[in-house]
Amino acid sequence: MITFRWFGARDPIPLAYIRQIPAVRGIVSALFDIPVGEPWPLDRISALREEVEKHGMSLAVIESIPVHEDIKLGRDTRSQLVDKYCESVQNLGSAGVPVLCYNFMPVFDWTRTELARPLADGSTALAFEDAALAKIDLSRGTADLPGWATAYSADQLKQLLDAYRSVDEEKLWENFAYFLERVVPVAASAGVRMALHPDDPPWSIFGLPRIITSGAALERVTTIVDDSANGITFCAGSLAADPNNDLPAIVRRLGAKKRIHFVHCRNIKRTGRHSFQETAHPSEFGDVDMRAVLRALHETGFNGPIRSDHGRMIWDETGQPGYGLHDRALGAMYLHGLWEGTIGGPARGS
Repeated sequence: MITFRWFGARDPIPLAYIRQIPAVRGIVSALFDIPVGEPWPLDRISALREEVEKHGMSLAVIESIPVHEDIKLGRDTRSQLVDKYCESVQNLGSAGVPVLCYNFMPVFDWTRTELARPLADGSTALAFEDAALAKIDLSRGTADLPGWATAYSADQLKQLLDAYRSVDEEKLWENFAYFLERVVPVAASAGVRMALHPDDPPWSIFGLPRIITSGAALERVTTIVDDSANGITFCAGSLAADPNNDLPAIVRRLGAKKRIHFVHCRNIKRTGRHSFQETAHPSEFGDVDMRAVLRALHETGFNGPIRSDHGRMIWDETGQPGYGLHDRALGAMYLHGLWEGTIGGPARGS
């Protein structure tokens, strides 16, 4: 199923427009006003699903329910916070939402240093440069970090960064295992497939540990709790930022275990070590062989949700960087055409 990210009532792109993109029949969305750590009410999730269904589409994926930093840090409060997370997962299942995309990145979610890098064709795109990241002054909180959605004051951010000084990669793995061992059984019982998103970018930033950076790491996740509900979001753009990641091989290994529950198809062009810019979705514009990725997905029997992930700003469109209508719509149709050509039929699925 080809899907499209929608940011709810605050999104300048209405569901009525998304419905007009041929082949897009699934929506990826979330509840954006609930404080991190608080359970998501069933009635709110159901209302979101009903709003999507009124426009002839399904609520295919929730992306995402954030994991509280106390869980990642392994603090004493984590037990109560995990219980609340489980309540949210149960409510997703009761509302009929089949997939939950989430991540386990300390402090910072997906990170870019540039929100509107000019490309040769006149469009603009998101970009990341390691040298530019090194110049960001975190003593001012997150004010200097482009596009960061979660605001931390200088004191709040300092306290968090100080707390992570005692958390190395193996400790973060231990804290993640604690989370999975308690949440996955609840998800399995509720009929919800957990889909862990890789770290973006897939390396340490600001000295913080990042562990979900490779195919081997994703496979390790699936072994912590060996249940089909414990799966991953395969994000081509995130993984491709590291040239050591062989995307079709990762798909085949995880796809053979039926652990890929959601797919983000984004193309990027590597511009140096730990540096890249996002591009148009077709393979020729970046370092992702999108046809090879979709072929590997098909060969392993994937039939879940796929979305065109991020997009350039084209045709003078303005809006949330990476989430305009036009280029993501082009990307959705490109993916639909590739998938149809690969399987010999329309892009349909669960």
